[in-house]
Amino acid sequence: MAENCNHNCSSCGQDCADRKTTDFSEHLNEYSSVKKVIGVVSGKGGVGKSLVTSLLAVSAARKGLKTAILDADITGPSIPKAFGLHDKAYAVDQGIVPVQTKSGIDVMSLNLLIDNETDPVVWRGPIIAGTVKQFWTDVIWEDEDVMFIDMPPGTGDVTLTVFQSLPIDGLVIVTSPQELVGMIVEKCVKMAQMMNIPVLAMVENMGYVECPHCGEKIYPFGESRLADLAKEYHVNLTAALPIDPKLAAACDKGDIEAFEGNWLDGITDVIQNL
Repeated sequence: MAENCNHNCSSCGQDCADRKTTDFSEHLNEYSSVKKVIGVVSGKGGVGKSLVTSLLAVSAARKGLKTAILDADITGPSIPKAFGLHDKAYAVDQGIVPVQTKSGIDVMSLNLLIDNETDPVVWRGPIIAGTVKQFWTDVIWEDEDVMFIDMPPGTGDVTLTVFQSLPIDGLVIVTSPQELVGMIVEKCVKMAQMMNIPVLAMVENMGYVECPHCGEKIYPFGESRLADLAKEYHVNLTAALPIDPKLAAACDKGDIEAFEGNWLDGITDVIQNL
């Protein structure tokens, strides 16, 4: 302990054995069990983070894993739309019961609680962060092998809350081909490093178009920089998603569980073996 210690560690720069650390972690309720928690993050909006979250969940469920999605993007929830969910979550004595998709994926999103799913959520940051924590503590997540958390874009309040409060086992970073996004990805990687959370994989969305006749890949935004970005930030696993009208149509119809494609199978294999 330093001389003249006033026991106020928040205003002290000394590194001593008696330093008090604050534990922000939140606990599941007694009826829940979640084995692995994977955050899906992006440094900016519009890169397809919710799409990647949905595809990862469907891919994991197809491998026989009991799968859940926690939609932490409170002000812009997209997950219920992708799965065609319109039923409402409801409360019982033990907690809140999530809504299940057609293939049995458990989902909790704010749109599954409000009366009108198109109503805007005009809340301040602390209320939004508190709601995300309640999705973890108050919902009955029953025997989940893996939970995917669809984060809001950026490195702000909700992302920090999730990183500090929930036991995140790894992150999947979603990016797009534009040069600007390389800088945005670096922000995500550095935040993960600050919070000691491993980056498992990097996914590039909208990177190419595949010719339906010959299978040739066309790169409308220029050649992919995914491999270079992954090497630069020491991420060993990558995947690329095409611009696919069928995939977009499946999301619009709420039928994402019927998608055809194995783009993310390598990532789900790694998650399964964590």
